[in-house]
Amino acid sequence: MEYDISENVPEEPVSTPEHDPPQTSWTDEDSEEEEDGAWEDELKGSFDFAAEYTLDLEGPEWGVSESRDMEVDARGRSKVDSTRMFKLRKNLDQLDSFYKQKELNVLKAREELKACLLHLAELEEERDSLEIDIEREKQAENSVAVFRLRTQHKRLCAQLQGEEELEAHLTMVLQEHELELCEVEVELGRFLGLRHKVEQEENLFQAQKQEKYNQRIQREKDVARGVRLRELRAKNKQEKFLREQAQLDQKRREQALTSRRKAVVFLKQSLSRMRQKETEREEKRKEIMKRRMEAATSLKANIAASQETLRVRQAKEKARLQKLKQDEKRQKESLQTAGMNSIKIMYLQKAQEDLYRKQEEFRERLKARRLEIESKLLLEKEEKEKQEKRRVIFFPPVTQSMALKQREQRLLRSILPPSPPAAKREKILTKRPASSPAISRSNFSSSSDSEKDERRNEVEEAVEEAGGEGECLVQPEFSGLWDRKHSDYTSTTDEDTPLKIPHLKSMKTVQDKSLASKAARIAAVGKELKGPPFVSKPEIIFFKDFDVGKTYKKKVVLTNISHNTNYCRLLGVSQNLMDFISVRFEPPGPMSAGMACELEAVFRPMVNENLDGEIQFQSAAGPFSVIVKCTKKKCEMVVESSLIDFGTHVVGQTISRVITLINRGALGTRYTLTPHSMDFLQLHHLSKHSVSAQVHGEGSSVDVVASSHIPEDIQPKREVAECITESDIQSGLAPTTDPSSDVEVKEVEQISGGDDLEERVITGVNQGFSSDISEICIGKVHEGEVGPFSSVKLPIIFRPVVPGETKVDFQITFSQPDCEAIVVSARGTAESVPVWVTTPNMDLRICMYDRLYQDSIEIQSRANTALKVKFEVCKELKNHMDILPKTGFIQAKSSFHAQLKFLPRRSLPEDAKSLFDQDTGVLEVPLYIQVAGQVKPVPFTVHAVVTTSDLEFDHTEVDFGHCSVFESVVSTVRLTNCSLLPQDFGFVSIPSFIDVQPNDGFGTLLPLQTVEIDLIFSASKAGEYKFQLTCKSGINRDFVLSCHGIGVRPLLELSDSVVQFGGTAVGDHSTAVLYVVNSHTSRNEFTHAVPRIGKGPIPPVEPRFFYFSTPQNSEITVTPASGRVLPGQRILVQVTFSPSLCEDDIRAEAVRLMCCREDLRLQKLEKSSAETRHSKSAEHETLNKKEMQQDAKKGNKPPTNRDSAKQSLKEKGSKTSLSPKSDSPFQPLNPADIQKGSDEFYAGKASLLCSFKERYSRYIIPCFVSNGDVTPRESEVSKYSPFNTLYLELHCPAVRPALVVISDHGETIINFNQVAIDQKVVKKVTIQNISSESVNLKSSLLDLNGPFCVLNALREVRPGDTHTLLLAFTPALAKKYREILEVSCSKMALELTLCGEGLQPLVTCSHEGEVMNFGYVLEKESSTQVFKLQNSSSLMVQFSVLLDSLSLSKHGNTHVLPAFLSTHSTPHNTVGTQNYSGQSVFSVSPTEGAIGPGKTQDITVTFRPDHESLHYRDTLKVGLMNKQTVCVLELRGSARCHTMFVCGGDVLDVSCESLIPNHIYSTGETQHTESEKSPTPLLLTLKSMCGESGVTAAVRELEVGCIRTTQPVSKKNVEFLWENVVTLQQHGFSVDPTKGSVDPGTKRTITVTWMPLAGHTPNDVVQVCVPLILKGDDTEVYSVTFLANTSNKTDS
Repeated sequence: MEYDISENVPEEPVSTPEHDPPQTSWTDEDSEEEEDGAWEDELKGSFDFAAEYTLDLEGPEWGVSESRDMEVDARGRSKVDSTRMFKLRKNLDQLDSFYKQKELNVLKAREELKACLLHLAELEEERDSLEIDIEREKQAENSVAVFRLRTQHKRLCAQLQGEEELEAHLTMVLQEHELELCEVEVELGRFLGLRHKVEQEENLFQAQKQEKYNQRIQREKDVARGVRLRELRAKNKQEKFLREQAQLDQKRREQALTSRRKAVVFLKQSLSRMRQKETEREEKRKEIMKRRMEAATSLKANIAASQETLRVRQAKEKARLQKLKQDEKRQKESLQTAGMNSIKIMYLQKAQEDLYRKQEEFRERLKARRLEIESKLLLEKEEKEKQEKRRVIFFPPVTQSMALKQREQRLLRSILPPSPPAAKREKILTKRPASSPAISRSNFSSSSDSEKDERRNEVEEAVEEAGGEGECLVQPEFSGLWDRKHSDYTSTTDEDTPLKIPHLKSMKTVQDKSLASKAARIAAVGKELKGPPFVSKPEIIFFKDFDVGKTYKKKVVLTNISHNTNYCRLLGVSQNLMDFISVRFEPPGPMSAGMACELEAVFRPMVNENLDGEIQFQSAAGPFSVIVKCTKKKCEMVVESSLIDFGTHVVGQTISRVITLINRGALGTRYTLTPHSMDFLQLHHLSKHSVSAQVHGEGSSVDVVASSHIPEDIQPKREVAECITESDIQSGLAPTTDPSSDVEVKEVEQISGGDDLEERVITGVNQGFSSDISEICIGKVHEGEVGPFSSVKLPIIFRPVVPGETKVDFQITFSQPDCEAIVVSARGTAESVPVWVTTPNMDLRICMYDRLYQDSIEIQSRANTALKVKFEVCKELKNHMDILPKTGFIQAKSSFHAQLKFLPRRSLPEDAKSLFDQDTGVLEVPLYIQVAGQVKPVPFTVHAVVTTSDLEFDHTEVDFGHCSVFESVVSTVRLTNCSLLPQDFGFVSIPSFIDVQPNDGFGTLLPLQTVEIDLIFSASKAGEYKFQLTCKSGINRDFVLSCHGIGVRPLLELSDSVVQFGGTAVGDHSTAVLYVVNSHTSRNEFTHAVPRIGKGPIPPVEPRFFYFSTPQNSEITVTPASGRVLPGQRILVQVTFSPSLCEDDIRAEAVRLMCCREDLRLQKLEKSSAETRHSKSAEHETLNKKEMQQDAKKGNKPPTNRDSAKQSLKEKGSKTSLSPKSDSPFQPLNPADIQKGSDEFYAGKASLLCSFKERYSRYIIPCFVSNGDVTPRESEVSKYSPFNTLYLELHCPAVRPALVVISDHGETIINFNQVAIDQKVVKKVTIQNISSESVNLKSSLLDLNGPFCVLNALREVRPGDTHTLLLAFTPALAKKYREILEVSCSKMALELTLCGEGLQPLVTCSHEGEVMNFGYVLEKESSTQVFKLQNSSSLMVQFSVLLDSLSLSKHGNTHVLPAFLSTHSTPHNTVGTQNYSGQSVFSVSPTEGAIGPGKTQDITVTFRPDHESLHYRDTLKVGLMNKQTVCVLELRGSARCHTMFVCGGDVLDVSCESLIPNHIYSTGETQHTESEKSPTPLLLTLKSMCGESGVTAAVRELEVGCIRTTQPVSKKNVEFLWENVVTLQQHGFSVDPTKGSVDPGTKRTITVTWMPLAGHTPNDVVQVCVPLILKGDDTEVYSVTFLANTSNKTDS
């Protein structure tokens, strides 16, 4: 019995705290699966636990081979071993759990058996006691007790019997459990060794885990230590950076001091010039002021004259109006005298005059607009052509459909109508009514009707003309359902059915035939039915206000209204309803007339859209359908009243009204209430109030324009508006002269003109409504949401400010796109007050604190009585503002003047926080004038900007720091004018060592202006300086600035502080020489000046260190940058200036070049497109002329201007954009996007070099000086003092170079990269002369023993010419090389840096060994082998593959005698047998090539023999370009004419053979041998060893093989058979196997063993010859000779 541990164990959790085995799939391949299955079935039948708890630890999956244990180290256990260990542990734990379960079962069984035995003993004792009692009662003759006791005894015996049976059962169960426990214990014992091994592996795993944990802890400690070290280094680096920053700051300060000191001389000279210029400027200013005063005087006189002229004009206008009123009054009296209605006639006369005036104005505007529209359309057409031309390059041209073209042409014709003929215009003008004062109502109405009919006729004529070929724009483009009515259902076929469902199931043919026959019978018997055979109730299935996602159901009753029995069958629903509507319908069968059936339509909306369709049915009388309509939720917004009338109110009052907005729909929406403007005007408002509705006799052109631009859905509204207007005029009602009529006329122009007039119209509307918006406005609620079937109230507020009538339109817009905006009009009238202020806003302009400002207040009165007025000032400004007098009386129709005094104090921001803006200084004071008898006070406002008069320095103290006596320190302070008024300033009482610039410290500051003042400190000697500078303002205020500084005399001096370089070409360098001098030789300060910092101690006389700090990325180099100067000595220092180009300038130039190239390309494209257009227009003109001539010959009328214009528009519109585009979407790149190594970058660099202009640069280099002599030690660092720093000023002019490198993008670094040793690489460098003169080139010498050399000579180069240098690089060693080649001329020297690296190529061969054996191959077939060449070096390597058979020395080696014939040693011949055809037996592909860095190359070797031989041989050599040999392989192969072969015996023939076939010399013998083949000899030598322990057997092996071939053969495999095996056994030979078969492409080994027989004499040779027969595609016999002998070990 075996246990199998596999994946069949149940997935129960096992408590393994130390192990967490991964889930791995295992496959059990046990050979005893049948036994395991039987055992599992037995377990399943016996117990409740599953048989999955089976173990098979002896299977191949759990076997641990000794070789693996030896190979795998305990520390390097692989993941597979760990997984195996965890799996074993899991299965062992499961086995332990199984054992515990069995043990528990045994214990339970024992406990139950024990309890059963105890209970049985108790029952037996009770039975014995009962028997004693029965005996006792018998003796007592107590029958009742005996009967009772016997009953108990009987019951007790039954219990005893049951307990005994239970005992027997429990005993059997216990035995079974114990048996199972024993079996499990046996299994545990079987796997005890494996358990110990797993425990050892677990211990080893835990040890490795602990070791990894210790290593990880150690690594974390190392990382933490490294972090601490890095933090320490960063801290040190930060401290060093701070010290360097401090030194740099000191350098900058010293540099500033030096520059300021040197600038003093120039500043003093400029001061005198500036004073002179200031004097001249002052004189000019006085002259200008004088001219301004004269101009102001003349302006005042002109204003007075203008006022007088205006007064005269007003008087004349007043007189004219008075005269008109008198004439009107007389005319009215005369009409009343005549008994006529004077009011009505006068009003009609005025209305007619206004109407004619508006007609004329409208006609003029329309004419102007027509011209503008024509020009606009032409411009848009040209722009469209340009866009099409631009688009054709990037997008393929898309051809418009003919319908779209015709629609566009109709639109153009409707926008550009032709002027009506002269006859029509005269006819219209004659029908215009005369401007007579008395016009009857009937005449007016009849004339208006006739005008309306004529206008309609003219519109129809214009439409017919514009429609082209009989097309009418009045008719809809698509016919609606209203035109279809009811079709003839009896004649409807399947083709006429509007059902457009391609995938509906067709009706069965049999049913169609039966229905058709029934329909024919019904039609023959009954009456003919007109209309559908069934009617539905309801007629339309209507789903209203649906929600997406919900389901709606409706039942429909279909009634048979035909005269006979009919049938009904459902076909389906329309295509657009297929995804939303399903129909539940059961065919009712034959239905008599009047019978009905039901169907249920289920609607499941998935999209929020309106849907229309129908449900199709088929009946015996024909198809019919039921219409289905589905409408989504929508909102329907209305207002209770569209007009709000506020009535008449006094100015200053506030009145509120409410607009009630009602939603009658089921969908809520969001509304917005805004003032009405041209952006919100709708077309139906235009048609409702348009002037064109009142103008009926103007001409057909106006009506055509109006009708052609108003959409079709608005035409009915327009006609209704016209009817209303005419009826109003006929009834004599006064038309309201609404000022919005101008706006509406403009809107007509906007519709006819296009979108380009929108801004102009909006401007006009805003001007018309600007005064009303402030009086009638919207309340707090101006936007919100309206729910379904609800309403909201919107407040409108009227605050009259200006007397007069106010009208404003408000528009309510909604978020739902299908809701139209609602316009509500509001109007109100305001009355004025009697007293007002002529200047309601008094502006005191800009005022300063603590200064008094005054102005006059003028009050006007239009009342007829005197009124008392009282001025009130708010309490916040009681201390700052006052009005005198406070109370007064203003006389009737006169004016009153009061004096306003304003003295702003510093406490104004605190006193008037609500009135004063402290940030901007704006003061706005509302004042009121109380008038007796007037409810509303008269307001007026005082405006002022209060500002300060302070001047502010950005520093309260200036520290000049340490200033050298050789330099000057400049400190810049910023002086700010905090006031809003200009102020003068000046610095007074300045010390001699201080200079203030500009303008010697004097000037004027504009409001809030900040100027920079340079304070130049020039210390005359070493010491401390403390002083104050005083700045005075124009109002005599003082502002003090404290200053201090320290004078320093440095320890070292420079021989030249300023270096002026000569003009240096870009790419060249210039060098200047100066000295650093240590002149401090004595500490006696009385004999000469000694170095000192302020009043500090005199430093000792000792050597000093210096250090020049040059800016990073600068063009300056100082050599040496540091050094040590002894007292009284000096050191030479070289300063080099090497100008170069800035990368930012190069990128900007690259972008400019790209833009220039794009501009040139666009110019060429535009030129070509213009030529193309010109040629096409010329061709078009010639074609038009020819057509006109042909029409004239035929007698046709020449085309009108309209037709020609239409044709030209059509031709222009039909042109396809085949010409190249004139514009390009080119966008210049950002200079930062230009990469440094790109072509654009190099092009920009070359352009800058060629167009380089001279530039001048100035550098100031600080030189730091050490405090003392510090010997260079490892632990001590020299310290430099920031106060003894020297400064070197450099002036560096750069000029254009004469020579530039134009090859390789102008790179002067010639990098040959990596080159193999002894390989020669040549590169070309081209140099161009970009100067205007010829130059002679010279070059410096290179290292004669180095790898670089110049291959050609230098010559003279003319301006613009080039010269090419040939540079060669031949490395001799594997290292890096670098040299500098200087190519010079008379103007500059150009340095070329030559660099390269020599590398040893490393190429390896993947074939192991020196021999490549192809084995046995059939003749005239081939075999291939592949090996790889791996290039492990970092450069590309060229290789070549050579064969000795193809070498030149092959023929020389063939003349040498073979080794077995020559008497002396001869060289080994590497070439063996060759083909008879002369072709090489071995071929290689490829024979040469290149291998990239890190890549491999496959070399294919092919063996192709043409005859049978066993000695094909050749040698293959792989060499590199530097004559290095990678590998040498010996190629071997054998060829057979049959598929069988035997190998492994001793060599009997020679390796060399003749290439001449054998049958050439012995033709007869060949024919004889073909019939009788002699056996092939084969020798096998065996040698047995004889020693002290005995004789060992000699073993040899032979291999019988079968060659795989693709040729058709009689037998694929090979069979072999040994004969005379008994003879071999008699001589001690044994062969295994004696017979067998070999599959194609395989070999089979035959083992030959020889054991000397008893009595065999050592050194005697045993020889036996037996045949070996091979049967394949042919039969071959090998005569195998066995030679065996015995030798002693000592002899061997």
